[in-house]
Amino acid sequence: MKVKYTLIKKDKNTQGRLGTIKTNYGTFETPMFMPVGTQATVKTLSPEEIKALDAGIILANTYHLCLRPGEDIIAKAGGLHKFMNYNGPILTDSGGFQVFSLANPKDITEEGVTFKSHINGDKLFLSPERAIEIQNKLDSDIAMCFDECPPASADYNYMKASIERTLRWAERCQKAHHNPQQSLFGIVQGGYFEDLRKYSATQTVKMNFDGYSIGGVANDNESKENMYQAIEYSAPYLPKDKIRYLMGVGDPIDIIEGVIRGVDIFDCVIPTRLARHGHAYTKRGKINILNNKYKEDFTPLDECNCYTCQNYTKSYIRHLIVANETFGSRLLSIHNLNFLINITKEIRTAIKEDRLLEYRDNFKELYYGKDKT
Repeated sequence: MKVKYTLIKKDKNTQGRLGTIKTNYGTFETPMFMPVGTQATVKTLSPEEIKALDAGIILANTYHLCLRPGEDIIAKAGGLHKFMNYNGPILTDSGGFQVFSLANPKDITEEGVTFKSHINGDKLFLSPERAIEIQNKLDSDIAMCFDECPPASADYNYMKASIERTLRWAERCQKAHHNPQQSLFGIVQGGYFEDLRKYSATQTVKMNFDGYSIGGVANDNESKENMYQAIEYSAPYLPKDKIRYLMGVGDPIDIIEGVIRGVDIFDCVIPTRLARHGHAYTKRGKINILNNKYKEDFTPLDECNCYTCQNYTKSYIRHLIVANETFGSRLLSIHNLNFLINITKEIRTAIKEDRLLEYRDNFKELYYGKDKT
């Protein structure tokens, strides 16, 4: 069964949308944050722990999985769900972001992209057809089209040509897609050019994909204002009855601002990446647990319902991170993912009560109220 989005309610004062996504693994509410399991695992966490966090959809990466262990092995295992023992919906990205970060401009042709493996330097090639073939074999619930990921700093002429190529590639992805149970999402690009975003969105929508994503906002060190602008230039042209997915964005305030502008689902590696470096989200801002002031702090990371905060102190977690114990990264990952998932729960409540702007303002006042270390 392909995923089906249902719009339940809109916030009266914003473009915020409360909805549901029906999948083969149940129905899940949106807005939603999706944990990233790049190599068929959310780093340091088990599938059971991910489910315990009330996560809905999780992500896996086409590029990484085709290199290790290979899509044929995963297919022989019965597909990605059985291979990683995750009894929930999975979205696979096309690998385009990783490929384009490894490729040189001259390696991008109409046929596809030639690049070197980040593992051993082998010469590799990925095309729209190949990206879809891999995702069909992975048997994820949602597959992404293979698109060109130009830097947001690209000039107008390059961006226009890139969009045209991405549209042609999207048509090729549709033709290559042969998994009737798997949804296929199109991707909107266009940098920060309003007319190009509108053009990319309207032309992609004409192809009638199962859902739509807004790409190209997590490629550079762009300002938040530029990111929000790109969403504003894209979201209004996307169908009201289809999922809207903002790719690669997971900062707490960016999730809130994205929802205000009409986005339904988000993903990012940042919560587990921050955890591995000793950083934790709290309601009063992000903290670095390695700071000496936490050495004898026997309180939880935050006023939080997660496993970590219910059982462990800042002092203990700091000790684990200093000692390079994996358990420390696990505890921080659980907390950080729970933090973002809880934000989306609070956002859903705020939309129900038509107070999304008030929620944002209150969140920012508490989160940015003081300088945090």
